[in-house]
Amino acid sequence: MKRRTAREKALQALFQIDVSNTDPASAIEHVLEGEQGDDYLTKLVLGVIEQKDEIDPLIKENLEKWTMDRLATVDRNLLRIAVYELKYCPDEVPENVVLDEAIEIAKIYGDEQSSRFINGLLSKVKEKL
Repeated sequence: MKRRTAREKALQALFQIDVSNTDPASAIEHVLEGEQGDDYLTKLVLGVIEQKDEIDPLIKENLEKWTMDRLATVDRNLLRIAVYELKYCPDEVPENVVLDEAIEIAKIYGDEQSSRFINGLLSKVKEKL
């Protein structure tokens, strides 16, 4: 599975977990739709869940006039994935790739403002890390 696909599937699984409090293993199984599992997908989903208490404050401190609850579920979880990659996978994924991938995925799954919003917020997080 390509990393882009793993990120998209991770976004779908985290969305499910966020909205309906689904068990992570069930959410991953559901988004795979019978396909072969992927280590990077699992790493992203479980990593975001395990490190959420570290990731969310990094996002919150860079939100202007917004709260985590007001963010669209897609944007919130896409930011979590990207911040996880920036903070916990610096040797695996270059920062620019993390930002580019998040922006491209936002264009597909978010609204017309999502990609600019994601780019701005992740640029701030990247500078602080």
